[in-house]
Amino acid sequence: MNSRNHFPRRYFMVAGTFLLALLLYVDRICISVAKEPISSNLDLSDKQMGWVLAAFSLGYALFQTPSGLMADTFGPRKILASIVSIWSAFTALSAAAWNFGSLLVVRFLFGAGEAGAFPGMSRAIYNWFPLKERGIVTGINFSGSRLGAAFALPLVAWMVEDFGWRTTFLVLGAIGLIWALGWYFLFRDRPEDHKRISEAEKAYILSNRQDKKVSLNKEKISFQRLSKSKNMWLAMGQYFCSNFTFFFALTWLFPHIKKEYGLETVEAGIYTAIPLVFGAFGNWFAGWLIDNIFKKGNWDRSRKLPASLGFALAAIGLIGSIYMDSAAGAIAMLSIAIFGADMTLPPSWAFCVDIGKRNSGAISGTMNMAGNIGAFITALIFPYLLDWTGSTAHFFIVGALLNLIAILIWSKMRPQLHFTEY
Repeated sequence: MNSRNHFPRRYFMVAGTFLLALLLYVDRICISVAKEPISSNLDLSDKQMGWVLAAFSLGYALFQTPSGLMADTFGPRKILASIVSIWSAFTALSAAAWNFGSLLVVRFLFGAGEAGAFPGMSRAIYNWFPLKERGIVTGINFSGSRLGAAFALPLVAWMVEDFGWRTTFLVLGAIGLIWALGWYFLFRDRPEDHKRISEAEKAYILSNRQDKKVSLNKEKISFQRLSKSKNMWLAMGQYFCSNFTFFFALTWLFPHIKKEYGLETVEAGIYTAIPLVFGAFGNWFAGWLIDNIFKKGNWDRSRKLPASLGFALAAIGLIGSIYMDSAAGAIAMLSIAIFGADMTLPPSWAFCVDIGKRNSGAISGTMNMAGNIGAFITALIFPYLLDWTGSTAHFFIVGALLNLIAILIWSKMRPQLHFTEY
């Protein structure tokens, strides 16, 4: 047997999307780590930095559905290579910001550039992976984003301190361009088009895929059509709740822990990385749980149980963090919260591919749009609530309540039904 058949080609694709998710969050979290020197250089207040962080989420949210539609129409090969090149350019351009307005515009465009990453991955997964492998693959991809953020916190903190925040943004932009070139030349939209895939693996994928034959989707789908789907609205609602919790870890957790407990920059980076590592574990565990329940013949439970368990843990962790009086205690409880919040990701994205099929890019993009409206609100509400009340407790209580609401939402979701049917 040819040795190249021992390692399936679809696993190489997962390695590529894992690295993409890692890079996505390294670039995204850099602004949080560099908050202090940026604020000092550009003379920004905490509220202004809140708007800078929120500008990313707004751009990211608004371009989710359009980028998902493009992935369905033109294929994830061209779209992912293009958007990574675009967002990498805006990552580098962040180094050229000279005031609040310029930074606001660049971060909005950076968010718009990143918008197509996960919808593009969803379309690639639909094309390349059997239904029974969908959970673990999604979990691996999202764990890359969490490990990327965790790895970036101490590393970027060191780079910012030693080389400056402007140089750090330039270096990260260059790395993204390298990934885009590799993806374009090595990936193909369908296994049928890949010249180096074995016939055995191709036959396995085609016989176990959700749809036996896939093609680029030339059918136009409007937001009006999506808005008639109950499944679509429910997916959007629960993902709003999930992102409200997780985005805190990407934006305000680092400056909050550093200021609240009087930590040094690198020390705060290490502490803040811990919940993100737990987030990766949450993704892996949920992905494993999804596939194991699905293999036992319960498609509905394979999505609902991991998501509901995750939201319950997120609520417990957020409330518990209020009562901690040390950095270690707060991080322990927030690690439980982020583990739980990230358990909701694999079922959410698997659900989008379930109900979207050939429209999985548009469906997942629309869900992620709603999620990042939650992220947009998180970036703003934390500093404003702190200013109005003098306490962070109110933010964590709001987050816990949203997690409980999400459990109720999941009870109404139907993964077996196409978005045009329910």
